[in-house]
Amino acid sequence: MATYTAAQLSGSGTPTEVLSGAKTFTLTNPSSGSSYFTIETVRNSNGFYDSTSATNALGTYASFTGIDSDTLITSSYISSVVLPSGASSYQFTPSSNVAVSSSMLRATGDVTLTIS
Repeated sequence: MATYTAAQLSGSGTPTEVLSGAKTFTLTNPSSGSSYFTIETVRNSNGFYDSTSATNALGTYASFTGIDSDTLITSSYISSVVLPSGASSYQFTPSSNVAVSSSMLRATGDVTLTIS
């Protein structure tokens, strides 16, 4: 289980741990408004995804608690969700293992994250 602070998730974000099998993302948004949480595959040196880019966002998203699943946006390389105020969670099961540091975790506001 890994925990990420708001400082780690802000700006360019922080590299992800290895993700294999079902993982629960538990997020806490202490603000009174909405925030956003994003997981994005690291882009190539030119700032793009190419044929060698990992498709880290492919998989199953389920068990939304406190999050409107209709706010989830995904592609092969990125997923993002709107976080309401308070605690919320969802489960992500990647189609294939996500290698350490091959994606970045980012959030707006003072959001914190625990992956279990």
